Amino acid sequence: MKNIAARIARLQQLTPKELREQYLTVYGESSRSGNKSYLLKRIAWRMQANAEGDLPERARKRAAELARDSDLRLNPPRIDEHQDEPYVSAPQPGLPMPGTMLRRNYKGRTILVTVLDRGFEFEGESFRSLSAIAKHVTGSHWNGRLFFGLTGKEQS
Repeated sequence: MKNIAARIARLQQLTPKELREQYLTVYGESSRSGNKSYLLKRIAWRMQANAEGDLPERARKRAAELARDSDLRLNPPRIDEHQDEPYVSAPQPGLPMPGTMLRRNYKGRTILVTVLDRGFEFEGESFRSLSAIAKHVTGSHWNGRLFFGLTGKEQS
């Protein structure tokens, strides 16, 4: 056990690139991660498992059963701000009634936006927020209410 502890302590001195090489040695496959903390934990676990023995077969079978029965999602669902059906949320106070046209002059261009029941329409596309439209127009992040003058503050 002392030998494993010393080897794990030496791992902490390695760079992420060197840890990825060590990961390849220990697991026999490359890691897609470059996160030093993650690589340290994975390599240390494998080194301990190799030295002291892995999980008992009974524990492995139980873990496999639990994994089969659970509804695992590895990645969160993607949200597309240009999707056909706009994101549905509770009515937002301070927004104009559906059907209202919002107008903003930006760099010599007139921006016209229609307020919908569920989102906004700009140039035939549906957007879920005024901020998404402001980013689409300007290329940078904006508070949509501020961009369209709905906050009572002056526009930039």
